[in-house]
Amino acid sequence: MLPCSSDVLVCRNAEAAAQETADHFVCAATRSVAERGVFHVAVPGGSSPRAVFQLLASQPYASLVPWDRTTVFFTDERCVPPDHEQSNYRLANELLLSKVPIPSENVHRFAGELPPIEAAAEYEQTLRHIMGERPTFDLILLGMGEDTHTASLFPNTPALDETRKLAVANYVRALDVHRLTLTIPVIKGARRVLVLALGSAKARAVNKALRGEVNERLHPVQSVAPTKGRLLWIVDQEAAADL
Repeated sequence: MLPCSSDVLVCRNAEAAAQETADHFVCAATRSVAERGVFHVAVPGGSSPRAVFQLLASQPYASLVPWDRTTVFFTDERCVPPDHEQSNYRLANELLLSKVPIPSENVHRFAGELPPIEAAAEYEQTLRHIMGERPTFDLILLGMGEDTHTASLFPNTPALDETRKLAVANYVRALDVHRLTLTIPVIKGARRVLVLALGSAKARAVNKALRGEVNERLHPVQSVAPTKGRLLWIVDQEAAADL
């Protein structure tokens, strides 16, 4: 794997990128617990984290994460019940959470089955209850869509303008749906953010995000750089082809 800059790591293939991401997850978890006694992490849905979840559920990774001190949140969610095939929670639960010894009370999902505004407000209350008025995640893992959206922060959507709320129901006109998502201030407040982009279909988006004109409304992933923490992109060679 070849680091092409201080904040972009290019891996030889998708498998290597997943392993690199899992390594960072373990390191962030062990360091956070050693320094603060707890590890707060937010994970995404979509296709990108599948292999990462599977690695973290397998040995030796599963035994290296202090699951009893780990609290898992979600970057975003579809407005569906937790057993729905499109649920981000269902994906994470089936591939990872049900296979490791994390206490059920340490897993905090968006209630996608509720009305969107109610679900977002409930999640904000949970975040404040668990992490305080200004939640600081130790790690936020993000994917990126071909349109450069991340979490459920889509181009030219209302959530991009949110500066006070921690979670919102974001209406995505292009899809004619509401999505539930953490807001940019929460993501920017994290100690570490990883953006995972894999495959040739993401090459143009990676180029636009990293080498194109800065336009956070058109390319929302450009807005997630932590204010005081570290942002690291982990991409495979196919996704990095246009860099």
